[in-house]
Amino acid sequence: MSSDAPTREEAFALLTRYTKSESLIRHALAVEAVMRYIANKTGEDAEKWGVIGLVHDLDWEMAPEKHCTETKRILEEADWPEEYVRAVLSHAWGMFTEVEPETTLEKTLYTIDELTGLVSSTALVRPSKSVLDMTPKSVKKKWKDKGFAAGVDRGVIERGAEMLGRDLTEIIDDTIMGMREAADELGLRGAV
Repeated sequence: MSSDAPTREEAFALLTRYTKSESLIRHALAVEAVMRYIANKTGEDAEKWGVIGLVHDLDWEMAPEKHCTETKRILEEADWPEEYVRAVLSHAWGMFTEVEPETTLEKTLYTIDELTGLVSSTALVRPSKSVLDMTPKSVKKKWKDKGFAAGVDRGVIERGAEMLGRDLTEIIDDTIMGMREAADELGLRGAV
């Protein structure tokens, strides 16, 4: 592949080559859907945002202790543009990398990565088991319960919202709306 913009097909092929876990593939699809939704809403390049969202955790299954290191190698070997590689690295800022999110795309990825997990978990404990009838209020109620989806770092989401200068409720709403567009692929259509 040249350093032209990678396509969704190329990104999905990489994702499924390095990720076999259904839950990790669904997470990547959720992040992709939310990135596309927010890009469309704000007039950004939805294809670029979605492709970056799709590959952001490319190496998580094979090398969680070296998260992003293998992804960087894989993307560089595939001749992906530096802007895409940097964006992927920035989502793990302060955890696995020192690449601080700078652009709106990077800050958005950093913020919604963890948030998609909280939204998914919240949907699955609802009577409908669906994201289609969910509101930010449902997520915020679960937010306060630190034992619920304990692996979700709420501090990262809060820092990301602050970096973006956006209200947390609005970001939760955008995340829900983005995930609604991929509800079937995410297994979150439920009984609505």
